[in-house]
Amino acid sequence: MAGEISFVELGVADADRARAFYGALLGWSFEPGGTGGGHAFRTPGGPGGIHGGDRGAGPYVFFRVDDLAAALARVAELGGSVDETDLSQDDESTARFGRFVLCHDDQGSPFGLHRPPDPGGTAAGR
Repeated sequence: MAGEISFVELGVADADRARAFYGALLGWSFEPGGTGGGHAFRTPGGPGGIHGGDRGAGPYVFFRVDDLAAALARVAELGGSVDETDLSQDDESTARFGRFVLCHDDQGSPFGLHRPPDPGGTAAGR
C-alpha cells in the first residue's frame, strides 16, 4: 500500500559496531547487504538496513510508492526537492531491496521514497 513506512535505514560511522549494538539491544539478526559494507535486517514492522561511513546521521525513513517517477514529480510540484545522490546500487541490490530516493519536503525536512521490488524481484524503471 502506498504511503506506508516501507524501509528504515540507519546511517552510522561503523556498520559492524552498529550491528552488534542493535542486535544486542533489539534482538535483530542481520545478513550482509546494502551500501558501505552494510547489513540488512527485518523488524516486525518491516525491513531495514545499516550502512557505515555516515557518522552522526539519523535514521532515514522511506515511504512506499508504487510509481517512483510520478512521486518524484509530485514532490517537486508541491515545493519539495529531490536529492541528486543516486542511492541505486547494482542490479542485484535493486532486485533485492528496490529503489530509494532521498527528498526534502517544502520546509526542508528530509524523508525518502521507496519503490520496493516486485514479487518477481525487480524494481527497475518505476
